[in-house]
Order: sequence, then structure tokens, then C-alpha cells
Amino acid sequence: MDDLTEQTTDWWKGGIIYQIYPRSFQDTTGDGVGDLAGIAQRLPYVASLGVDAVWISPFFTSPMKDFGYDVSDYRGIDPLFGSMDDFDWLIERAHELGLKVMIDLVMSHTSDQHEWFKESRSSRDNPKSDWYVWADPKPDGTAPNNWLSIFGGSAWQWDARREQYFLHNFLSSQPDLNFHNPAVQDALLDMAKFWLDRGVDGFRLDTINFYFHDAQLRDNPPLAPELRKADTAPAVNPYNHQSHRFSKSQPENLAFLERFRETIAPWGAVVVGEIGDSERGLELLEEYTGVPGRVQMSYVFDFLSGDDLPADRIVQVFERMLEVAPNSWACWAMSNHDVVRHISRWNLTDQAAKAYCTVLMCLRGSVCLYQGEELGLPEADIAFEDLCDPYGIEFWPEFKGRDGCRTPMVWDMGVNGGFSTSKPWLPVPHTHLQRTAVAQEADAQSVLHHYRWAIGLRRKHSALRHGDMTEMASEGPILSFRRSDAEQSLLVRANLSDDEAGGLRPWQVQIIEG
Repeated sequence: MDDLTEQTTDWWKGGIIYQIYPRSFQDTTGDGVGDLAGIAQRLPYVASLGVDAVWISPFFTSPMKDFGYDVSDYRGIDPLFGSMDDFDWLIERAHELGLKVMIDLVMSHTSDQHEWFKESRSSRDNPKSDWYVWADPKPDGTAPNNWLSIFGGSAWQWDARREQYFLHNFLSSQPDLNFHNPAVQDALLDMAKFWLDRGVDGFRLDTINFYFHDAQLRDNPPLAPELRKADTAPAVNPYNHQSHRFSKSQPENLAFLERFRETIAPWGAVVVGEIGDSERGLELLEEYTGVPGRVQMSYVFDFLSGDDLPADRIVQVFERMLEVAPNSWACWAMSNHDVVRHISRWNLTDQAAKAYCTVLMCLRGSVCLYQGEELGLPEADIAFEDLCDPYGIEFWPEFKGRDGCRTPMVWDMGVNGGFSTSKPWLPVPHTHLQRTAVAQEADAQSVLHHYRWAIGLRRKHSALRHGDMTEMASEGPILSFRRSDAEQSLLVRANLSDDEAGGLRPWQVQIIEG
């Protein structure tokens, strides 16, 4: 396969995707919120990193209870972010720069302000009455079962119009769609085709394993304390007390994913899914990506959670992956819009951040980078009175929510770091102003320049993009593995510690050909 063909048909395999959170990237209107025109304006910077694609978090019409992940019109652009003309310009500009564009599809649920839900809740016999998950109460009036919401409390909300409960895995203003209804699937597939016709190259599928629920509404069993993981929900959330056997990750999802992939195939579109399952994440990765005709790649939360990421933990993840997901294709990420930035989560120095970046670029799979990660931005400390995230407000102070990783990008030393001329929707931390893109451009030893170098390394070596990964091992802080294909073989050795070890300096990554 020649380079041009590979770029157009197989670019995703081993590719690098840069996630943009629109509210916090660049404001061009002076309202303190980022917009689509701002993304288009900053795309040359993104292209300069050497990435293959951008993933843009939701910009659809929304009441913004969950900041765009509560969609009220799948085919509309919220005025907060601009217009369809702005989106078309963004697509055109990205393609001119050689960047693919992936947009975030939130299909498991909508806003309660969506016209579909307004009609569905109006009666029990309207044309869309079965488009959402409705259920009668138990004889004593309580919820149909014990399912819990990730955002706290029961996953069921009473509706006085229908005198029934509706399911919501997230906020009560985010009712779950009923994927057991073929008409719901058809409507969502038509929506995907709408955006493909507008020029998008693929989709990030939000909560890809939440689409189907158990049709019998069986109770979830309890989960033993020693098995609880704070991956998809914080430790203080009782959501972790259940094994979510029936509320998500249902077998019916596989047929829908095949249907989705078949629908988008004529456009050559690419999918990266988000698998939110602390118990069976890697097994689902195999089910969703390891079988031809489903999605190309998904990410799990193995590197998006935890207090640190030592060498032996990386080995354990890949050994488990080899055992239960040998045919899968992962998209690895260390930070995103839902978790504490890894610089703070793992308490990394710039030197350590560079080492982890290099390791990430050498692992088998694809890669997602989150805006500001390439600047080494730490998590922002947001005061309670400045919080916007309902998740953080609910579980404060033990869990501070997601606002700390969603603060505006810092471009220069201008007002608000060059993000906006007016008060930003979230404050710009003073510590971030010391790490602006402009300042790091001028420093050859900066984290930004290292990210460019590491991305270039991956692009230069076919073995790092597509090759096999073997001989993975850890000895104390030393991580080692081999990447090889028909053209080359590379031995990677990394010292993931502050001390000299294995003949390597602290945080040194060594790549040896042959």
C-alpha cells in the first residue's frame, strides 16, 4: 500500500487524534466561550503538531445542562458555538491542512428538551411513545429496579404526564433512548449520514456500551468492595457498588454496531468508541473492535485513571489485553475532558511528562491527545463558587468534577491567555499562564517541542504505527518492549522513575534499531 492510499483508507490505524473541547479552545465572539470559528482559526497550530485528526466534542443545540452532552437537536449547531457556515469553514480548513475531522456523537441519550422526548412523554400512545425507556413503578410506587445513575442517585425519574419512570444513566435531564426500537436506530443512522454528507471523516461515539439496556429490567447484582474500581465513576459514588450487568454493555449492542459501521462504510468513515466499564472494559474492546465490521477502535480507562502509571502496570494492562482482547485495536489516552489531567494525576515533572509522551507514541494502537496536554498543563484548582460541572457540584468536595481539566487553552500572555477578551466561562489558572503555547514555541526544550518530536518519531517509523509489539516486560521502573514490522525492528526501553536505573538516566527513553 502506497503512502497516499494508506493516508486515505487506513490513516486511523496507529494514527494520532487531537481532542478539542470547543468551549475552551478559542473564543472569537468575546462571550467567554470558545466557538467553531475559533477552532478553525487555531487549526494551523494543531496541524503543526503532526497529528492525523481532530475530535471535536459536542457543539450541537443543547440547553447545556451537561455542556453539550445533552443534545436537543442532532442536526443543529448551538448558537453559542456559531453557525453551520462556521462548521463548513472548519471542515474545509481542516482538510486543507491535511487533518481529518471526527465529531462526537451522543447517541445513548438526548436532552429532555429534544422534540423526540417532548413527544414521547406527552402520552403512552403517541408515535414516539416507545422511543425512550419507560417503565411502570413497582406496586409500592418505587422505581422499576435498582439501577443507579453515574451522576448520583437512582437512574429512574418519575414523569407525572405518563405516570411512569424514564431511564437516565446520567442527569435526569438526559433521558435514555430505547435502542430496542428499530425506529430509534434508523433516526440515529440518518443523523450520522447527515454529518458525513457535510464532510466529517468519522465519529467518536460517546458511551458506546450504554446504548442497550436489559429489556427485562432485571436488578443489577451488588459488587464486592474489593472489586470496586473508581474508573468510570469516582470512589465516593455508590454507582461503584453495583455490577452493571443489566443496565449497560448488552449483547444486542453488537448488531447495532455492525449496522452503524455498514451505514457509514460508503463514506470510508472511522469510529473511535468510548467504553465505560470498570469490570469488562478490555473484554468489550475485543467484542467491539476485534471482529471485522464493527468499530475500528475504542478507548478504555486503563490509562485514564489511577494515581500513577508505573512500568509494571503498563505491562499488566497489555498482558490482560493479550489474554482477553488479542484481536482488538485500542486508542490509548492519558487525559481527556472527563478525568483529572495526567500531569496532576501522576504528579509529573516536565521531564516525566516527556517520557510518558514518548512511551505513548511507541505503544501498539492509536492515540488520543487532549488539548493542553502538549503544553504539560496540570489540573486547574477550581473554587466551589466557580464550578459549572453538575457532577462536581453533586460530589464536592471529595470529587471536584471535570471543570479542572476543561479550563481554557493558554495561547499567549494576552488577556485570559489569549483565549477570550472577556471573562471566560471557567477561570484561567495563573499556573497555566506560565505554560502558554507562544512561550513554549520559543523554548526548544519545552514539553510542546517534545510532543512534536515524539509524534514525528511515530510517523517516521512504520513499526510504531502498525507493527507488532512483543517482549514487553518490566524490571523495577524499567519498561521494555519491541515494535517490529516487515521493514524494521525497534527496541524501546524507558526508565519511569526519578532515579538512574538499568543503565538509563531518570525518565530516559531509549529506542534502539535492530
